[in-house]
Amino acid sequence: MVTLPLKGSDRTISLAPSKIIAVGLNYHAHVQESKVFDLKKLEVPTEPVLFAKTPNVLVGPNDPIVLPACIKDYHFDEPRIDPEAELAIIIGKRCKYVTEEEALDYVLGYTCFNDVSQRNIQKLDASGWFRGKSFDTFGPIGPVIVPPSLLPDPQHLAISCRINGKTTQAATTADMIFSVKTLISFISKNFTLEAGDIIATGTPSGVSPIKAGDEVEVEIEGIGILKNPVIEEVR
Repeated sequence: MVTLPLKGSDRTISLAPSKIIAVGLNYHAHVQESKVFDLKKLEVPTEPVLFAKTPNVLVGPNDPIVLPACIKDYHFDEPRIDPEAELAIIIGKRCKYVTEEEALDYVLGYTCFNDVSQRNIQKLDASGWFRGKSFDTFGPIGPVIVPPSLLPDPQHLAISCRINGKTTQAATTADMIFSVKTLISFISKNFTLEAGDIIATGTPSGVSPIKAGDEVEVEIEGIGILKNPVIEEVR
């Protein structure tokens, strides 16, 4: 569980989602760069590409991203773990089959999310992206939750990622293939969304690997900076 302040109030929100639904390949340039990972033949999707991250991924601001020790057992020639800057939607109330027109009525707020990804496992697993996306600490979130009243247009926000102060990703949420409204509506047709559920809306191009000792920052306009150090797991 991660507890974050709600911007503009004295409230805090404890996040213990029943599910974290992430969206893959939701920025055009990222679709093209993802081909280098040889995950499969990738084209611009005609509907949102969904995958799950498990709640054990969640950590808060300044908590470490822990590189899993078990990766060393595979002896990959080039092991690779990437952070991914994303806008996260926090669902405010239960919903099913919502229209795009009413979708934002179900949003509690927005925050920064880091969809940390182990690329070798993501490519290796026949079952898909689940394991490579769901190691412990692979979902930093924060630093605050911003309600829709303070962020009325989630489709025109600058979004970036920095590793040790160097910018690796820089884009705008206007570049999304599927908008926030479209994602909420589409996902609610497939799964009942509960209060506290999290939707991670995809990442722009520029993903770059991290190693122990690095510091990762995800920044989104109107929300703030989510900062996390990177460490090795000790077993």
